[in-house]
This record gives sequence, C-alpha cells and structure tokens, in this order.
Amino acid sequence: MTFRKRLQYFLVKKLQISNKNALALISAGKVLVNDVPVFENVEVCVEDSIRFQDEVLQVGKQLLYVAFYKPRGIETTLNEEIEDNLKAILPFKEELFPVGRLDKESEGLLIMTNDGRLFDKTLRSEHQTEKEYIVTVNQAITEEFLFKMASGITILGKQTLPCKIEKISEFTFSIVLVQGMNRQIRRMCYKLNYEVTKLVRVRIGNVLLRELQPSEYYFFKSDSIKNQKASI
Repeated sequence: MTFRKRLQYFLVKKLQISNKNALALISAGKVLVNDVPVFENVEVCVEDSIRFQDEVLQVGKQLLYVAFYKPRGIETTLNEEIEDNLKAILPFKEELFPVGRLDKESEGLLIMTNDGRLFDKTLRSEHQTEKEYIVTVNQAITEEFLFKMASGITILGKQTLPCKIEKISEFTFSIVLVQGMNRQIRRMCYKLNYEVTKLVRVRIGNVLLRELQPSEYYFFKSDSIKNQKASI
C-alpha cells in the first residue's frame, strides 16, 4: 500500500502556508490533482501530479515493482566498482534498487523497486513477511536436522526464530523465514554439520519466483506483498 496524506498538509509544507489557507485553496478549486480540480481535502501520494495555478508542485512518480531472478555469482549491490555487481546485469532501463539481499552464491527472487518505503515494510521482522527458499545440502536430511532447524539455532550470538521447514527429497528441503540474518540458512546448516550446495529464494510475501530463469523478471503491483503465505 502506497503511503498517502491529506492534500491540505502537502500544501502547507510545499507552499509554506497555514492550514486555513490550504483548505481555502482546495475549496476554491485552485489545486489540480492529476490535472483535475479538487474541491475536497483528498488524500494524495507521490504517484499523483499536483499543480497550483501554473506552478507544478509535484510531478507524479510512477512507482514500479519488479520480481527479478538474481543469478548465482552476482553480488546484490549497485556499486559498479564491485566485481560481479547487480547493476551490470539488470535488463531494464528504470532506476530501481533491490529490497533486501541475496548473498553471492545464492539465487532466485529479488524485489527491485523505486519505492523507498517498501524496504521497511518488507524487511522488518515485526511485519512477519515470509521468505521461502528451496535448499539443497551435501548429505541426507534427517528428522533430527528438520526438528533443530525448525526449532531455532544459535548463530551470530542470537537464537533464530522458529520456522517452517519441509523435506522435499533426500538432499533438498523448503524453509520459510521471517528473519533476515546474514547468511542465515547457510549458518544454520553449518551448525548442524551440513553444507548448502544450492539455495534459491522462491517467494517473498505473495510474490513468487514463478517460472523465471536467471536475469528474467516481471512487474507486479505493490499490494502483492502481503504477510500471509501465498497460494502456490
């Protein structure tokens, strides 16, 4: 959901006028939102164009949300001075930044956007946004391994939160996290004497990797990112 605020408060800040004068301008129909005169104290956001007389107060910004398949071997950074940086392989022209990270040896779903508020909404653990991964390890998965991973493991001096985990095959499992600790899955597995050989993120909230191949992408709407589990 895009953050919105009353037009009155936008005018007060932008024109440095009082609340009373802002409401008067609105009531007189002197303010245009998306080229249409408004007569009520409507809600506006960064996507709206706003004009007062011949002055453009805000150029409407198109907020974009992209599901991108980050290939293995690519650093999640737009810093062009870093080798194997993300910016060098991005296939779209828009100036977008990644929400969150995937370590260099991991691959899969990475959300790209120009909406700065999405970072906080998606990544803060109290929002409980689920992130799902398919993980392959170097030895057979046991019930003990699944139980300990699901219950929580101490890494980086902190106990990981309980999580959902399901065995897919002898060496592969799916895991759903609401945390974003540095290299969390790899560190958890290491503590149990397992080594991750492949790690693919397949979901963030309700945004799915779908059938994307490395470096492919699709656009989605902001309300696709929700805290409940997706219907797959």
